[in-house]
Amino acid sequence: MEKILLILILALTLGRCPAAPSDIQNVTGSVGEDGQCLCTVILPDNTFPMHRMESLEITSHDLSISVQREITQIQSYQRSLEVYLERLSNLTLRVEKIELGVLSYTELDFELLKLEIKKMESLAVQLKASLNGSNTIIETLFTEIRNISVMVNQLESYDKNNVLAVRREITSLRKRLQDCEKNQTVPRPPPVQYGTCDHGGLINITKPFVVQLNWRGFSYKYGGWGKDSFVNTSKKDLFWVAALNTDARMMQLVRLSPSYEDLLLYKNPTDKTLSRLLYGNTYDYSSCGQGSGMILYNNSLYYNCYNSQNMCRMNLDTNEVQRQTLPDAVFNNRFSYAAVTYQDMDFAADENGLWALYSTEESAGNIVIAKLNESSFTVERTWITTQYKPGVTNAFMICGVLYATRPVNTRREEIFYMYDTNTGKEGKLSIMMDKMMETVQNLQYNANDHKISMYNDGYLVTYDAIFGPSQGSMLEASTGPPQ
Repeated sequence: MEKILLILILALTLGRCPAAPSDIQNVTGSVGEDGQCLCTVILPDNTFPMHRMESLEITSHDLSISVQREITQIQSYQRSLEVYLERLSNLTLRVEKIELGVLSYTELDFELLKLEIKKMESLAVQLKASLNGSNTIIETLFTEIRNISVMVNQLESYDKNNVLAVRREITSLRKRLQDCEKNQTVPRPPPVQYGTCDHGGLINITKPFVVQLNWRGFSYKYGGWGKDSFVNTSKKDLFWVAALNTDARMMQLVRLSPSYEDLLLYKNPTDKTLSRLLYGNTYDYSSCGQGSGMILYNNSLYYNCYNSQNMCRMNLDTNEVQRQTLPDAVFNNRFSYAAVTYQDMDFAADENGLWALYSTEESAGNIVIAKLNESSFTVERTWITTQYKPGVTNAFMICGVLYATRPVNTRREEIFYMYDTNTGKEGKLSIMMDKMMETVQNLQYNANDHKISMYNDGYLVTYDAIFGPSQGSMLEASTGPPQ
């Protein structure tokens, strides 16, 4: 149409009739009175299909919009595919770690994995439907998702250690225990007041709580630590740590921390040096300690004087050291505890006062319990047990009762022996104590908080003592010597 109109315009401009295209008939022009060119154009019978042209243009425009929309949708699917392929990669990595045992596989892990797999399966189905199932990437993705699902189901069925079953059983038992406690009508005994013996004796020990490594480092495996064990002491927050030299024999330094926070952060320490410089490089070690049997009681540190049969007492305020012979006591590693050296004398304290645990030649190495008089720094009374001292790893006192331990394995001790100085009877028991390291160097009970402090291969560890209801006597029917 536009071509025909252009021909007409040119003809009018040139003043003559143009040569018509093959589908236009020839005509003869004439000039009018005013000099204008006049010509008659006779169009052919087959007129131009204008309506078809317009329809084609509309169809072409709609098709262009549709193609653009499909391109946009494909780009969106591509981005979704990239995100879910990354999630699938992470999921595969997690399953591999579970398979190799790097991660623990709990019931919650399996449920989360299954949920993620279902989400990705749903997306893959949607993508497959949108692309008429002809996309190779979608088919590959679908296959990988199925493989992951099979792997997760196999892992859950391969729970050879019955981890999930045990967890379910524990949950069930815990709920039953809680229901039982709710329905229990028997009143519980009141908590034991600190500093008193209104209870039935030690019946259990809590799990260990590791405070930290001693301030001198891992190489200093021998020593002791704790708080002032004097009942109602005015310095209940004062902590002491005595790490022996690496010879596992000499106590030359004692560190004091004014609070628990200071102990943890190694802040504001006060170091007590027990050796004295005489001249040049010559030192006096007579006031130093020997072995890991030390204890802090009523602001004084009690310990075995170095290389002697004497007991030493150092006042923390004045640094004055008093010495007193422990009658008939052996020393210099004659009868030490099992697995530790030079702990011939072991000092202990409880609600009844201050004690010394040691052996003599007369007792043939069996433990002798001595009640000490704090004022005179002398022995008031002794009890000879039938328990061989090198046969136990350590011991402590609670309400006049000696408790001795022995190793079960490298991670567990057993409190297996007791001697009641109140009745003169001894007996057997079995209370397990978990430990972090193999060797126990020092055990101390504190009546002010009912905690037991352990120096365990250089680590400072605590336990809570659990007592039974008051029964009049600290011992059960067991009265004979242990076997």
